[in-house]
Amino acid sequence: MKRVLIYILALVVVLSFMGCSTKIDTMKRIKETKKIIWGTNAAFPPFEMRQGDEVIGIDAEIAKRIADKLGVELVVEDMEFDALLPALVSGKIDFIAAGYTVDPDRAEQVLFTDTYFTAVQVIIVMKDNQEIKGPEDLKGKKIGVQNATTGDLVASKIEGAEVKRYNNGMEAVMDLKNGNIDAVIIDDLPARMLAEKNPEVKILEEKPSEEEEYALAVRKGDTELQQVINEVLAEMKESGEIEELVKKYSLGEQ
Repeated sequence: MKRVLIYILALVVVLSFMGCSTKIDTMKRIKETKKIIWGTNAAFPPFEMRQGDEVIGIDAEIAKRIADKLGVELVVEDMEFDALLPALVSGKIDFIAAGYTVDPDRAEQVLFTDTYFTAVQVIIVMKDNQEIKGPEDLKGKKIGVQNATTGDLVASKIEGAEVKRYNNGMEAVMDLKNGNIDAVIIDDLPARMLAEKNPEVKILEEKPSEEEEYALAVRKGDTELQQVINEVLAEMKESGEIEELVKKYSLGEQ
């Protein structure tokens, strides 16, 4: 019986390695299908959000430019944020653009492009809240975050905090207004848009973490696609287009 079990375990290990070694030729597939698949979570304004059946926003504009540069159709896969990484690794999507923060853990699993936006996490509380004035006051509190985001990581490190995870920032803010949580931690730009639509809340001055950088992500080894995306980002940054898109989608200057 032991020998049988050892053989089965060995077979599982071999099959696992065989599965891991299967390489997806992304550029070949893009050229053959004449399509590139963008993975995102369209619930993170101003970077990606829904307007009817269409996904719009800063990342949507970048994704369109990538497809145009390659001369192919852009296909959008809108999914839960925490499903993006597995979808990329498995080949369901070709790249991630979702206000995606560069961090060491993700860098072990994906290949990041050049960065294109600097963000920082902020704390949202009810406007009449006098108890929470900064990160130190969040100890032991109920904190709402968008699942699997940087805000989730930041909140999870706060001593005694009970972290409640939501599909998007709006859901978290609604639960804050309903009195079910004490605060929300989310990126600054989406936070400002949420506060504008919900005058009962406010954003605290004191930040719970350091600044972070957004980039797009491709599969490990997809250096050719990474290069194409870097060229698009360089063109958009040099022309000032990224800055204009931030104004357009976050400040309504259309």
